[in-house]
Amino acid sequence: MNRQAQAAVLFLTGGAILHAALTDLYLRYVKAGLQPLLVAAGVVLIATAVATVWYERQAARVSDGDDTVAEAPARTDAPDQVGALAQVDAPADPHEHAHTDADADADADTHPHTHTHAHHEPRISWLLVLPLLALILVAPPALGSYSAMRTGTALQKQPWGFEDLPAGETVRLNLVDYAGRAAYDHGRSLDHRHIKIAGLLALDRDGTPYLVRMALSCCAADAQPVKIGLTGRIPPVLRPDSWLEVTGTYTAKQTKDPVNDGIIPFLDVTEVKPVKAPRDPYDESWNG
Repeated sequence: MNRQAQAAVLFLTGGAILHAALTDLYLRYVKAGLQPLLVAAGVVLIATAVATVWYERQAARVSDGDDTVAEAPARTDAPDQVGALAQVDAPADPHEHAHTDADADADADTHPHTHTHAHHEPRISWLLVLPLLALILVAPPALGSYSAMRTGTALQKQPWGFEDLPAGETVRLNLVDYAGRAAYDHGRSLDHRHIKIAGLLALDRDGTPYLVRMALSCCAADAQPVKIGLTGRIPPVLRPDSWLEVTGTYTAKQTKDPVNDGIIPFLDVTEVKPVKAPRDPYDESWNG
């Protein structure tokens, strides 16, 4: 892969990163807070590609200039005519002999022609383009119920404290907040309140429904689910990976996550309605 090809790959990679960073596509890979770093990385890659092409052209121009100077005839002084006449009039050396065709053949046999072969870069280096094509052509979905039910809950340590909830009979909470209050505050701040929570629906092997949000520390590679079980008025037909807004009340019911024995609290459901998937499918309120 020559420098021009490397510059092309750098340019396309930087363009793909910029495209992902300036749209919602990057939210499937990293947290929203990392968007400025992605934009900076894309700009740096594009600038590097442009600089590589510019330096290559400058080097080619300098090389062409050197070749022109080398091919120009060297300026010589006036020929020494006396020396030239002396060489013409000089007697032939008896020991010298004419260069015959046989001698030429012998020289050819003695000094065989050498052929130089250009060594090309290995073609396997072009496989570096495959991840780039995958980034451009394939938009993977966000992690869903399959990953959530095969990963232990992230709710494994008690938060430092809980803020006061806003006034009103019904309060909207994010799933992580409700799970922490239900598991470690024993529902003291949730009693006699109707709670609205949105999340991704997941089913375990026994068909028990869970509402899930995938929590990120940095990127999708370290995502862990926070789960709450659903009990009460559950619709008869449930479709995994659909997004639901659930209204319910606190219940002391809990279970252990079979993957890592973490706490999974429950919500006593009174109303369920489908909702659109959010712009950011991961929950950023989680601090690990």
